[in-house]
Amino acid sequence: MAVSAIKNTANRVQQAFYNVMPNFVAGKKADKFYKASGREISSAENRLILGVTALMSQPFIDFYNRKIDEDTRRVAVCRTVAKIIAGTLTGYAVRKGTIKGMQMCSQLPGKGVPRWKTLFTPKDVKKIDTDEFKQYQNALGTYISLGVMVFTNFLIDAPLTKFLTNKFNEKVVEKKSGGTK
Repeated sequence: MAVSAIKNTANRVQQAFYNVMPNFVAGKKADKFYKASGREISSAENRLILGVTALMSQPFIDFYNRKIDEDTRRVAVCRTVAKIIAGTLTGYAVRKGTIKGMQMCSQLPGKGVPRWKTLFTPKDVKKIDTDEFKQYQNALGTYISLGVMVFTNFLIDAPLTKFLTNKFNEKVVEKKSGGTK
């Protein structure tokens, strides 16, 4: 009886959510939100948002997986948290760094601006408005970061994930055994 009531309540909440979604997904306010967030949120901030969201959901999925034993579940949670933290930190740092690098190397030409600071500046720069130019710098930094991350995945992410997994697992085992290993 209680399970049926919970399922009915969940179904009603789900239906209410679906009824509201079309108003959020389409319309003038939604379009304004999408355009503003597309202009203001770079791929680095996007990676940070994804990492925080993953950290708030994925470990719980592993923790409540009843198909595996408790020790495997514990290690899975530690590994998931470590992967999310390592991936988010390196992904954010690499993206932010390459975007900043592109901003340094794609400045508008002018008096006193060294040539290396205009290395990635488009040739026809007079026709570019500041918002469009900022988007160009963000996109170029993001593309370059994808190439850099091919290497950082093996050089930083994997070792950091292993290190964090071991540290988290040690802490969980230590806490479970009452402070002694």
